[in-house]
Amino acid sequence: MDGTEGNAGQSSTAERSHRSSVSSVGARAADVLVYLADDTVVPLAVENLPTLSAHELHRSICEVLQLPDIALEAFALWLVSPLLEVQLKPKHQPYKLGRQWPELLLRFTDAPDDDVAMDEPSLQFRRNVFFPRRQELQIHEEEVLRLLYEEAKANVLAARYPCDVEDCEVLGALVCRVQLGPYQPGQPAACTLREKLNSFLPAHLCKRSHGLFAALRGRGAKAGTGEQGLLNAYRQVKETIGNSSEHEATLGSHYRAYLLKCHELPFYGCAFFHGEIDKPAQGFLHRGGRKPVTVAISLEGVHVIDSREKHVLLGLRFQELSWDHTSPEEEEPVLWLEFDGDSEGVPVNKLLRVYSKQAELMSGLIEYCIELSQAAEPAAPQDRAPGAHSAHDSSLPPTQRPKLRRQCSVVCSRIQHLSTIDYVEDGKGIKRVKPKRSTSFFSRQLSMGQGSYTVVQPTDSLEQG
Repeated sequence: MDGTEGNAGQSSTAERSHRSSVSSVGARAADVLVYLADDTVVPLAVENLPTLSAHELHRSICEVLQLPDIALEAFALWLVSPLLEVQLKPKHQPYKLGRQWPELLLRFTDAPDDDVAMDEPSLQFRRNVFFPRRQELQIHEEEVLRLLYEEAKANVLAARYPCDVEDCEVLGALVCRVQLGPYQPGQPAACTLREKLNSFLPAHLCKRSHGLFAALRGRGAKAGTGEQGLLNAYRQVKETIGNSSEHEATLGSHYRAYLLKCHELPFYGCAFFHGEIDKPAQGFLHRGGRKPVTVAISLEGVHVIDSREKHVLLGLRFQELSWDHTSPEEEEPVLWLEFDGDSEGVPVNKLLRVYSKQAELMSGLIEYCIELSQAAEPAAPQDRAPGAHSAHDSSLPPTQRPKLRRQCSVVCSRIQHLSTIDYVEDGKGIKRVKPKRSTSFFSRQLSMGQGSYTVVQPTDSLEQG
């Protein structure tokens, strides 16, 4: 399990994957079922399954699907169940990991014993966490784009990728175009959209909430306009220039447009983990408690997402954090995230605790992502935040990027909603001096040379997008 990526699955993909991928096992051959992002099944007859590596099985899938060589880099094999998701290394043996699944659940989840006993993973062909966005933009093969599109769409609809209403409508309109064809004036498109609304928009935007309470929560009013907004966006979907009767070429352009829009999301292509954070103390009795969160980690950075409210609580590029994990025998494992901020105008170091049995996995993934990023971009321009927009600057007009910085965007950090430990120098209290990165509790941090760390302003630098 060394170096694997995993998380407590919360997506619809995980929920519908509670099934075995090995239908029969013989002395030499076995039928293996591999699930694609659209939930279709690829059956494979393989020899010597117990010793077969993920790399060998991955290559067999690409051959059966007749995918180009880029698919070996863009996708990976995952073991997925409702309780845990693990991206396999090429050297891993899926059969053996499947046999060890109960041990992995006990180590990396809080699942009850009965659930552990009943859980069984499926083998899935999904996007590789370590595949850079900039390489994804170079893909033109339609089937590869379709698989990436299907996975991204599932994550958007499951609100695993939190999106603002306006962006959900644009993405949903592209799904409408793929599933329903070009918009035709005069056709009863509104009725069709209303019947299949949950195929185009996340579930929380399909609920027609009304009343004062819904309005105060800020969702009722937006949800009511989602249907009309989707129809308007559908009308505006542009067709490819040229012979639009070429079905494959047209769909390929829309798959690509969908992915380009998803690239604006700072957590696109992440591995997801389940955890909890402390709530800020509230009320006369200072009651706090904990809040469930999803931690999204990619080559770009780390995002902590509110699992219930579907918005970002904290977004950090690797240049903006130090981290470590602790796993004391008598206490819960914790992932520690340290970043610069302020307390009542005083610059401080902030510590966020993420309680999770997957803290070790998250820490290892952060470290590996930093190593890959440094190896890929050893000489980033000084006037640009490394990795901030490199995936899509050359393909998207500059005017499209600030849309994700709109006030109250779901992708902007909400530092005020976090309960952090604030300190300078000695870690015991706030001293009115500017904190220095040398005072970090942790040795694990991205060193980019002198002056690479500056005080992070919550309303600006922490807003990923």
